[in-house]
Amino acid sequence: MSEKTEKTEQRLSVFKTYKLYVGGKFPRSESGRVYEVTAKTSAAGAAGKGNWLANVPLSSRKDARDAVVAARKAFGAWSGATAYNRGQILYRIAEMLEGRREQFVREVADAEGLSKSKAAAVVDATIDRWVLYAGWTDKIAQVVGGGNPVAGPFFNLSSPEPTGVVAVLAPQESSFLGLVSVVAPVIATGNTAVVIASEKSPLPALSLGEVLATSDLPGGVVNILSGRTAEIATPLAAHQDVNAIDLAGADDVLAKELEIAAADNLKRVLRPQPVDEVDWSAKPGIDRMTAFLETKTVWHPTGSLGASGSSY
Repeated sequence: MSEKTEKTEQRLSVFKTYKLYVGGKFPRSESGRVYEVTAKTSAAGAAGKGNWLANVPLSSRKDARDAVVAARKAFGAWSGATAYNRGQILYRIAEMLEGRREQFVREVADAEGLSKSKAAAVVDATIDRWVLYAGWTDKIAQVVGGGNPVAGPFFNLSSPEPTGVVAVLAPQESSFLGLVSVVAPVIATGNTAVVIASEKSPLPALSLGEVLATSDLPGGVVNILSGRTAEIATPLAAHQDVNAIDLAGADDVLAKELEIAAADNLKRVLRPQPVDEVDWSAKPGIDRMTAFLETKTVWHPTGSLGASGSSY
């Protein structure tokens, strides 16, 4: 009998190309620049610089301006949508995150130097966090708005409204749970966002952009940039069409510089907490939802309607 020899074909891996997410599209940086992203730990688990993961876009000031234009364009429709509709859209995003769970587990493990089991726990907490904010969209107005008692024959009603375009510096160390914890409350309350991903670990953020693009979220509501945090954040803090900025991912020196720049057009500024005091796994409360809400108050005289005398 003749022996049959089996030939094992070897193939090259197809590496993923990570891109920015701006206006519902996936551009490369207009500068053409990229930078290397490596795993937090080596394959053997030793501390220090790990294996190469990807080349990601190094965003420029022009990319930041383009993201603001996209966010402003999307703001009218997104802020005008019903809170219930926004909740449906956010819940759909959570469904899609669940469907890509294994990908995010791998990316979070590489980004944060975690074991697969610990990374899985982080991803599960992140998806749960997104569901939490999806549920808050049509409830936050009842908590921070309502009728106010006044001394006179008037109705006095207050209701929250979104601030506008919010620049968000994602946390540097918590590449996915921290990211969602600062982005989801911004859009849940009707704002649009320009997000600067973690400089060292941007891959979960850029993959989140792929989820958002294939969900029901309108293009431009969330725009995600990767690169040098200080380089991108400086023009955003000074931008006249950015209404607020969350400094979660800034160190003390950068935060002070950005606060000064933001004062030029009286942006709302959410200051960063000390890194050693932040626990992104803790229950978030509603502070980040109320941070970028304005309060609209309406006065209306009480009275009667026609001859029937019924009050309103």
